[in-house]
Amino acid sequence: MTTSHGARRPTIADVAAAASVSRTTVSHALNGIGKVDPRTRERIKKIATELGYRPNLRAQRLRRGQAKAIALASSMPFAVAGGPSRLGFYMEVAAAAAERALVHGYALVLIPPVQSGSALYSVDIDGAIVVEPAADDAAVAQLRERGLPYVALGRPTAPDDDAPYVDLHGGRVVELLMEHLRDQGARSPALIVGAGTRHSAVDARAAYERIAAAQGRPAVVATAPEDGGEQAGYDRCAGLLAEHPGIDALCVLVDAFAVGAVRALRDAGRRIPDDVMVVTRYDGLRARTCEPPLTAVDLGLDRAAADAVELLLARLGARPAADAAAVRTETGPAETGGAAPAAAVPRLVPRASSLRRPPTALEGTPPGAQ
Repeated sequence: MTTSHGARRPTIADVAAAASVSRTTVSHALNGIGKVDPRTRERIKKIATELGYRPNLRAQRLRRGQAKAIALASSMPFAVAGGPSRLGFYMEVAAAAAERALVHGYALVLIPPVQSGSALYSVDIDGAIVVEPAADDAAVAQLRERGLPYVALGRPTAPDDDAPYVDLHGGRVVELLMEHLRDQGARSPALIVGAGTRHSAVDARAAYERIAAAQGRPAVVATAPEDGGEQAGYDRCAGLLAEHPGIDALCVLVDAFAVGAVRALRDAGRRIPDDVMVVTRYDGLRARTCEPPLTAVDLGLDRAAADAVELLLARLGARPAADAAAVRTETGPAETGGAAPAAAVPRLVPRASSLRRPPTALEGTPPGAQ
């Protein structure tokens, strides 16, 4: 079939005329609603494709009362989530989430760090993914006030927050890093975490203190302000070296802090990894481009972000609940009423900042890791 409309965009009326049906029938056929004979539905879809018809998305959204958009939000400052290049943790999550959302016909709205004000009041969205919410998270508070559903990427830490979440395994990540440091000969490792109540800090501290107690050694834990970035890591590391000169390893959970810690160690005349080993949580750009490159953990953020999108769309009714059940998540009782599917285990990526001995067979050394 060929029709000529010049430069004019084909309309639903053109499709209806070509198919010899009403505009209502075309609308029902293309949107999968109403009682339309399956053969008629397929014929209308074929004609619409041949004509080059594209639905008016704005009109559809107005009729349905949906924005067909979800937000990615966090109260985590860019100093630790992205850095000057904006190519860190937050943007890796955003890229994967945007790709998965688009598959389902949703746009992803990227919200700058939500500290206060009205960041989430002025955007037209159906729901949101909140990255590592704190106990008193500003993004969560604004979403609740608007009555919008959300899921968390990372375990929520507020006592009353039963939102579904995709687990980033803060405790297991520290166990991997501490096991690696011990295998490499560390006997007096210290932990540096962000000051605050995000699960990555809360779970990390609990895991570190549990390991220290089991090994019969004192727990040396320091915190640094999130908005301080690399300089905060530098200052806290310098302070630790003065307070605990016998430290032989640093588990620095925030990669921005870890880069600052490396500078502090050098300025103090400490060799890496010979005198002090350094490991961090997130295997991102900072870990890979630091000198020396930092041992880190592959958190599987692309998969985790995609899973968070699927979980949110299930809450919005855009996906069948049965499909969402296959997602790698941990969820709150309001969603499942029971246990969630098991999640993939984070993978250690050993690099020069902590390698005094060859990697064990279990760790392996990915191509280019050193």
